[in-house]
Amino acid sequence: MKKYSDLLIIITSIILLIFIFINKALISHTVLLSFHIWFNTLVPSLLPMFILSDILINYHFIDYIPEKIIKAISKIFNISKSAVLVLLLSLISGFPSNARNIKTAYDMNYLTKDESEHLLFFNHFANPLFVLTTVGVFFLNNKLYGIIILGSHILGNVIIGILFRNKNNPTKSNSITKNSQSQNFGSILSKSIKKTIDSLLMISVTVTIFLIISTLISNIFNLNSYVSVFVKSILEITMGLSELAKLNISDIWKVVLSTMIISFGGLSIHLQVITSLDEKIKYRKYFVGRIYHLLISGAISYIIMKII
Repeated sequence: MKKYSDLLIIITSIILLIFIFINKALISHTVLLSFHIWFNTLVPSLLPMFILSDILINYHFIDYIPEKIIKAISKIFNISKSAVLVLLLSLISGFPSNARNIKTAYDMNYLTKDESEHLLFFNHFANPLFVLTTVGVFFLNNKLYGIIILGSHILGNVIIGILFRNKNNPTKSNSITKNSQSQNFGSILSKSIKKTIDSLLMISVTVTIFLIISTLISNIFNLNSYVSVFVKSILEITMGLSELAKLNISDIWKVVLSTMIISFGGLSIHLQVITSLDEKIKYRKYFVGRIYHLLISGAISYIIMKII
């Protein structure tokens, strides 16, 4: 079976290589566009969040949050105290930081393998700055739409976390290491910066690859604007959201579809999550959770848009 899968990969790669040579000008433009998106949209919102979330995990900042708040969140979702830490950090920093935070907590023995995989199910939060600014202001030209999309997206995660709370066995004993106490701040900051640079470079490459694939598919098959938006959204959400905003459809569907696209994440984000997790934590629950998430958050945004 592996022999055939390897052959398929080789054939696909050769076909892509041929099309890249044939469409050199188009590919060059796409690569430059991908770096523009990465540098101007993703780096400003992800770089500080990656570094700060890593530092906060090392210093176990949850110890400084009122115990009543932690217990309430822990009880609502049936998760451990350390899982609450990861959940709050991911809510602030957005994907693919969610997987990165889970893996960091798992490596430091804050979480068990089972709870790490359970967190993946509903721990998929878009960066708030990306949704409110890039999607709401730049793409849809409406601050309120950005707020509706972000609110629906977060509420969808909350509902999934509550519905499947009984599927989790919270980590009973948090074997919290003392790395933050044995290392000085400079050492922790240095390691966080190195990890962040690696993560951002990986994001840059995956965004570029999926943009090239979506561009080739759209041009080779001469797809109409609607199908082209669908393909781009499945592969890489930033370009998909940008093209969706240009379609001649009602605002309510732009908001609903934008919410669903963000809640699924696109295969580019999924690949980044897989890369962040390595093979220690299984990816399957993350994918299943995104199907639930896009349906629930899409329905919520539709109801809100109908009400207002």
